[in-house]
Amino acid sequence: MTIDVLLWCLVLLPALVALAWIDIRTLRLPDRLTLPLIGAGVIQFWYFTGDIWTALIGAIAGYLFFLIVEKGYLALRGQNGLGRGDAKLLAAGGAWCGWMSLPWIVLIASSSGLVFAGLLTLLGRRPTGMMPFGPFLALAIALVWLGRLRLGWT
Repeated sequence: MTIDVLLWCLVLLPALVALAWIDIRTLRLPDRLTLPLIGAGVIQFWYFTGDIWTALIGAIAGYLFFLIVEKGYLALRGQNGLGRGDAKLLAAGGAWCGWMSLPWIVLIASSSGLVFAGLLTLLGRRPTGMMPFGPFLALAIALVWLGRLRLGWT
């Protein structure tokens, strides 16, 4: 691992851990962490690839996708099912990993969230009420970003 990769790891991974922890405790993903993470992701993607557009499109597409899901769920169910912080965190994932990685991030986050909820149910601790999605998004972003580096995609 080169020093530049290590330095970017020191930006992304602690921020994702902090966001996951905050979301678990408060069901919030604060803008003071998610918004700078989007900007850092765009810079990082440009640093490694020389391509700023893929990161910008990823940030916009990630945000808009979860915004549409949020509004659609609200219209169908009459209650919130996804927070705006989740949309901002997916925007950060799109900035760090590029728009083409968004389906993988969503798939990994959703699958790990479902597995976690299933395990809780099997253990007799069925989730009730709201469950934070940020920790699963953070895990997915970290895995996809590290996977992209490992496979030489970035």
